[in-house]
Amino acid sequence: MRLVCLDLEGVLVPEIWIAFAEATGVDEFRRTTRDEPDYDKLMRFRIDLLKQHEFILADIQRVIGTLEPLEGAVGFINALREKTQLVILSDTYQEFAQPLMAKLGYPTLLCNRLIAGHDGRITGYKLRQKDGKKAAVRAFKSLNLEIFAAGDSFNDLTMIREADAGCLFRAPPAIREACKDILCVDMYDELLAEITVFLEP
Repeated sequence: MRLVCLDLEGVLVPEIWIAFAEATGVDEFRRTTRDEPDYDKLMRFRIDLLKQHEFILADIQRVIGTLEPLEGAVGFINALREKTQLVILSDTYQEFAQPLMAKLGYPTLLCNRLIAGHDGRITGYKLRQKDGKKAAVRAFKSLNLEIFAAGDSFNDLTMIREADAGCLFRAPPAIREACKDILCVDMYDELLAEITVFLEP
């Protein structure tokens, strides 16, 4: 059996933190895993910034509620799920993802959790496990599943390289340049074509 594992933000939905930066006018929130390969460093930066500007979880959730899937994403998912099973592997948080999952037709999602106080102030985060995307792909492979993986950021590279096949999707120039050994596509029909080849007997 063959399975597809996809990143979420930047692949199927907008980058949540970029949307939050645009909504709040705080440009520092635009920094994402496309820019910073050290996830813990990035999250500590974000949490400090939230504290500095006195934003709480509800402020971020309010912005997320306004987001829609990227153009073509829902059609792509529907076409993909006619061919095989899909699992979303993301470094986002359960507290962020639910409204977006509803708009994507509730695909299976493996992600992380935020730590927030009763006042809604985010004080930390809890990873599902370290390098969770790669670990999930490895676990699926231990079940004798063949995996295709795709994503757009530094934190997707180990997942893609662990998979039986995969590619980058709409990756920024710095990642394309650093990972010339990994194919990068920019359109959903191109991604679906790569997956279709993978699924062929």
